[in-house]
Amino acid sequence: MAEAHQAVAFQFTVSPDGIDLHLSHQALTEIYLSGVRSWKKRVIGLKNSVVTGVYPASLSSWLFVVIAILATMYTRSDPSMGLIAKIQEHLPCAVPDAWCRAVLFSTMLWLLLIFTMRMCLKQLLSYHRWMFEKHGKMSNTTKVWALVRIFSGRKPLLYSYQGSLPNLPVPLIKDTVNRHLESVRPLMDDTEYERMTSLSEDFESGLGKRLQWYLKLKALWATNYVSDWWEEYVYLRGRSPIMVNSNYYGMDFMYVTPTPIQAARAGNSIHAYFLYRRKLNKEELKPVSFPPTRIPGTVIPLCSAQCERMFNTTRIPGEETDTVQHWQDSDYIAVYHRGRYFRLRMYHAGRLLSPREIESQIQKILDDPSPPSKGEAKLGALTAGDRIPWAKARAKYFSSGVNKRSLDFIEKAAFFVTLDDDEQGGVADDPTRIDSYAKSLLHGKCYDRWFDKSFSVVYFKNGKMGLNGEHSWADAPVLSHAWQYVLTTDCFQLGYNAEGHCKGEVDSSLPGPQKLNWEIPPECEEQISGSLAVAQALADDVDVHVFSFEEFGKGKIKKCRVSPDAFIQLTLQLAHYRNQGRFCLTYEASMTRLFKEGRTETVRSCTNESCAFVRALEGGEDADVCRRLFHEASEKHQQLYRMAMTGAGIDRHLFCLYVVSKYLQVESPFLKEVLSEPWRLSTSQTPLQVEMFDLVNHPEYVSCGGGFGPVSASDIVYINLHILHSTSPLQDANTFGGEIRKALRDLLQLLSPEQAEPRKAAAQRPELKKDL
Repeated sequence: MAEAHQAVAFQFTVSPDGIDLHLSHQALTEIYLSGVRSWKKRVIGLKNSVVTGVYPASLSSWLFVVIAILATMYTRSDPSMGLIAKIQEHLPCAVPDAWCRAVLFSTMLWLLLIFTMRMCLKQLLSYHRWMFEKHGKMSNTTKVWALVRIFSGRKPLLYSYQGSLPNLPVPLIKDTVNRHLESVRPLMDDTEYERMTSLSEDFESGLGKRLQWYLKLKALWATNYVSDWWEEYVYLRGRSPIMVNSNYYGMDFMYVTPTPIQAARAGNSIHAYFLYRRKLNKEELKPVSFPPTRIPGTVIPLCSAQCERMFNTTRIPGEETDTVQHWQDSDYIAVYHRGRYFRLRMYHAGRLLSPREIESQIQKILDDPSPPSKGEAKLGALTAGDRIPWAKARAKYFSSGVNKRSLDFIEKAAFFVTLDDDEQGGVADDPTRIDSYAKSLLHGKCYDRWFDKSFSVVYFKNGKMGLNGEHSWADAPVLSHAWQYVLTTDCFQLGYNAEGHCKGEVDSSLPGPQKLNWEIPPECEEQISGSLAVAQALADDVDVHVFSFEEFGKGKIKKCRVSPDAFIQLTLQLAHYRNQGRFCLTYEASMTRLFKEGRTETVRSCTNESCAFVRALEGGEDADVCRRLFHEASEKHQQLYRMAMTGAGIDRHLFCLYVVSKYLQVESPFLKEVLSEPWRLSTSQTPLQVEMFDLVNHPEYVSCGGGFGPVSASDIVYINLHILHSTSPLQDANTFGGEIRKALRDLLQLLSPEQAEPRKAAAQRPELKKDL
């Protein structure tokens, strides 16, 4: 294609008359502008490193300290108490000017003040007892702790708090073992529980002490004693497919489709993603924070380290373990359409393409009639199947030549885009369409996504879109923040014209998209077919059901003086018990980003208290008794959630002890049994950045949320009422969804009979824009 030649800066031919050299002025210009952009990024990074390094102070505070010291010297007083004079004695060269020595002393004093402020801020951020105090009651220690506002500085950059966040503490092994025993008690009979107690006591008094010593040693040396092992052993060393098993998805607005034009929707949102990346690179995004509602005005920062690898990142397969490869910059995206892969540059003449220009480029791809190369159409299935065959195929068939160049273009792209020929989403009242929409985002056709990319954006024919995220580099809330920024920018800032196209003009000199070339041998095609068969079997085994419960929301739940999270978790326990007739080990994801490089911890939501409540309700106990048991179960759940957030969880500690035991090549019957416990109900929640959405004036602009695949063969997953499980062992997801709806109504009726009159969905739903 002609576009391919535009990427070459020069060509030459050798003839009897000599060498004929042809320079491409356009290509050289692009190379120059790309270099300028890279150097600008380095300068901005250096400046931000300095600003972040002196936070919570500012660079202007140095000038203030210097002026203050010089002013006192002008009055013939010595604020340094003789230290300025002593500085001369320890300098390798003479500094005869007293004013220079004063500036040097001022700088040292300023750095000391910064160090002191950061240590104070770190100690304040290490205090978490405020989280466990009841509403309306605040201890004197917590009142003093509220001084964190003084040390937090003004206008922090994205990574300003990173140096002040505390390290994740290692819990006492006795506490972890006792908490584990308490968590499994409702799931075991007396004989099983006595056996587990015996295993726990032997571990605690024997091997556990040795493993704990090594773990504490790691905690002293490493920034976070969990995160690196969690990424490596839970994600990267897994040899099964990451499609469904690891990757997750995010959905578009439920009731609104801003434009029915596929290319236009891609133009606005891709442009918005690059605006977000620019803010990320410049650290202009606000640090994600946790606002304690009981202490107004105080904001607790969360770790932002996971944001660093959002763009220009790919998971690289290996035979023993995968790796996450991140590049500092990328000026293009990789696009898939009808079996063909394209490279689409996002910058021209040193500027980011406008939404209208991106729409034009996407439309060129949609209109391109060229067929796929031999073996190209289903190439993406390699990323959907088992990891070892993909690693071997990558090393054998994609390590040199045209295949390596094309694969590099995909892996080094800012992110991946799929232009899907199907129509998805649409009317929320049609369960079949919403379920199909979620299932498509989770796995697609098993070959039309590149599951190794940090994230892939899917654009459907009717203007709906969604994303598929790779899990190893970061957790879902990090990508969710970017997704909500894109949705907001797309609709409320960029917008569309009356015909549904992006606004603006198109530069006629733009080079077109570059189609990637492949030379796929028959042996590789066989491997692609094998990976596709594995992936297709996995996709067929997933049952998906998504529904929106509109009869009431968290407002009514809070009026019952109950945590919405605890309410939903107890709803799920009740629904699962009614559906299966038993209780099960339940996983709820909690974050540990109050600590440096923190990721997640497990809240074991099935407790003695929750089981007692469910049994009482199902056994027909008096309503007052059930209400009392409900509040006890709710408070227990909140206690467990707070403990998980503050580093006192169970599962990450036991996981790390298990890893140490493997390094030491010792066996622990206790750890082996704990790590083999099946999670049959796995739950999570997707946070909504409410400041991005004006839901009061635009209630129809609410996202469908997102979900992830089942983690075991008999697992049910809940996230924003997204239900996914393997098809064979359990009833279908729709049946469980019906149990959840009934449980929600029953719990509200129990807690607040006067509020429990169900509203009709049509009455509650706002006046909506219809899908075009």
